[in-house]
Amino acid sequence: WMNGFGSHSIRKIWKLYILVLMSFCLHHAATSCSRNCYCTESDGGGKTVRCSNLQLTEIPQDIPNDTRRVYLDFNHITAVPANAFAGLPHLVELDLSHNELSQLEPKAFRGLGSSLQFLDLSSNKLVKFNPEAFEGLRARANLTNNPWHCDCSLQMALPHVDLEPASLAGIVCQTSDPEETGVQGLAFLLAPDIDLCVVMKRTTDVAMLVVMFGWFSMVISYLVYYVRANQEDARRHLEYLKSLPSKQTKSEESSTISTVV
Repeated sequence: WMNGFGSHSIRKIWKLYILVLMSFCLHHAATSCSRNCYCTESDGGGKTVRCSNLQLTEIPQDIPNDTRRVYLDFNHITAVPANAFAGLPHLVELDLSHNELSQLEPKAFRGLGSSLQFLDLSSNKLVKFNPEAFEGLRARANLTNNPWHCDCSLQMALPHVDLEPASLAGIVCQTSDPEETGVQGLAFLLAPDIDLCVVMKRTTDVAMLVVMFGWFSMVISYLVYYVRANQEDARRHLEYLKSLPSKQTKSEESSTISTVV
């Protein structure tokens, strides 16, 4: 009996030990520092993860979930995939400056809308502004020193972005479509009189004119056909009436017959 009781107790203690060990490992994994990065704890709580100048080519996947500040500047990161920072609900500052970013996928900063206060994307290779990447983000952003291409899609997107308005002043047009707008070298937000959608509007107007012309042509063609068809029917009907014997001819024939009799 004592042996049986002892074995049962040992199994319970062993299971409890395993659970405690797993909890410790999970907590350590969640709060330890990202590999090759340098982490510090701030006085007010929260972790700062510094991964600057480490020749990184992609976003680390092992950033602790209690991190408040992440510095990934001076690396070789080319893209920010969707949900790249979704596991960092307390992040207030994110530095991605001086990388080779050319693509921000839709929902790249998903999950940071309620926490992130500052986002640094300066000195990268961003050309196209993708509003879906900044969905729900209300942070102050540094968008300077990127080869931005300003076109109608950018003009249509900016009013629907929730970033602080001052952030958008960092979009300085290096190229534009159409080229003759003269917006190159200007902050697009500070050039409100420039309409980059004028070509699209002209194209739309021409398309509408072509459609209207085609519609009127079809209506006129139908009317012409209808009139001609009615004229043909009227001509046939008239010829038919002419082919019928007239009443006057019949009366003359009757008179002639009576006289002969």
